[in-house]
Amino acid sequence: MTIDRDTLIAAARAAATSAYAPYSNFHVGAALGFADGSVVTGANVENASYGLTLCAETVAVGKALSEDWRGALEAVAVIGGKAGGVGAGAPVTPCGRCRQMLNEVAALGASDPTVWCVGQDEVLELRLSELLPHAFGPDSLA
Repeated sequence: MTIDRDTLIAAARAAATSAYAPYSNFHVGAALGFADGSVVTGANVENASYGLTLCAETVAVGKALSEDWRGALEAVAVIGGKAGGVGAGAPVTPCGRCRQMLNEVAALGASDPTVWCVGQDEVLELRLSELLPHAFGPDSLA
């Protein structure tokens, strides 16, 4: 099954409305689309101890793995912005930690998912391998 870009972006946008971002007021939503048609979403969760903040992609990966999703990760959509203006700026790309987290899920299904980074005037379409070349993953521990 192929994940529809607009559907996945809409799921990420909806997830951003649940962000807990009292410090930055920057809401991020992520949606993971699996080959079986399943979609798992996440929103960023800030913490007064900033280093403990969880990005939307990390929340989505945690949900997916804790709910036993191990199929091929086909696509990811990420969108962000100030509350009330999500998606109104430049495209938001996953941070380094999130790229690594996404790589772990992708490796489980031997996939190289498309990542849609949504902005006001454009949607960047990249492969995870382009965002994280020479990734460290499960095979690195062999």
